[in-house]
Amino acid sequence: MVTGFDAKRAFHNRSGLGNYSRNLLKSFFRYYPENEYILYSPAGKNMIEFAGRENYILKSPEKPVHRAFPSLWRTKGISRQVIKDRPDIFHGLSSELPLSLEKSKVKTLVTVHDLIYLRYPALYRRIDRDIYYRKTKYACVYSDHIIAISEQTKSDIINYMGVIPSRISVIYQDCHPSFYNTSGSREKEEIKRKYSLPGNYLLYVGTIEERKNLLNLIKALEISNIDIPLVVVGRKTSYFKTVNEYIKKNRIKNIIFLEEVENTDLPSIYQGSSCFIYPSVFEGFGIPIIEALVSAVPVITSKGSCFREAGGPGSLYIDPDNPPELAEALLKVTGDTSVAPLMISKGKEHAKKFRAELIAGRYMDLYRSLTG
Repeated sequence: MVTGFDAKRAFHNRSGLGNYSRNLLKSFFRYYPENEYILYSPAGKNMIEFAGRENYILKSPEKPVHRAFPSLWRTKGISRQVIKDRPDIFHGLSSELPLSLEKSKVKTLVTVHDLIYLRYPALYRRIDRDIYYRKTKYACVYSDHIIAISEQTKSDIINYMGVIPSRISVIYQDCHPSFYNTSGSREKEEIKRKYSLPGNYLLYVGTIEERKNLLNLIKALEISNIDIPLVVVGRKTSYFKTVNEYIKKNRIKNIIFLEEVENTDLPSIYQGSSCFIYPSVFEGFGIPIIEALVSAVPVITSKGSCFREAGGPGSLYIDPDNPPELAEALLKVTGDTSVAPLMISKGKEHAKKFRAELIAGRYMDLYRSLTG
């Protein structure tokens, strides 16, 4: 089978969509090396090399105008190249497909990660909402099949895009394989020294933005009066100013902000924590939850959205807009020594359904069903 991918995110994005693309592609290279993979991506500086070139064929813009305007190539130029290359499948990994690709005889798939910009429009600029909507709507209309990364996202595609359920398959994400490797005590201590981490700490991982709700977590810590530092790993946005002003005004201590953490260090940071808290209001899936479960860390996350799909039966679920309820959950995990081990055991069992080989197998089954 010859499969083509819109792989811009895989080569140029170091966070969510980039991680999803790289993890999935590396799974294909590992578990299905007999197939041929064509990755379409603009070339450029600082490309992320995530696999050996023997695993795939890289196709980049050929015409000077497309090299000068790579977004134009991704929108229109790729279609001509795909028609020329004739793969069996073309998979758009980030909620969009090139224009006019439906005129070819190539089967097309698109992965839709979330429609948060439609649920919470106030969090996005109007021009961004319009662009996201047009791209996703086009892909949903013209693709042969749609992949949603959670049941929640499938429901949103049906409700917001008017897609019939039979055109959508739910296939979850996996996390990076490094999270399955248990760090030794010496390695954990080295990471703690590197980032000046305390011996015992709570952990939050995610962009510091309003939707992810860090402020209510800090309020919950204040209410609970737990004397355990909170380590925050994530990129700061304008919302950080609101968080920081609250911390200063209320003289809250023991909040440690880490930026530019190396991905290779994240597994040890997870494994060194005593509890992972993810109080986001809404997500398409919530991959940090899986990273925590695999790392044998108890998880507290939000009710609703996709969180129970990711967190499974072993996690604790709270109203993200209710700091006292979150405070109660924190006290339960940190104050009762019998709670965390049970949460960890159930979490590791639940995380087995997200292993890379299972995810890659589901995609391959879908590819085969489309190509006959």
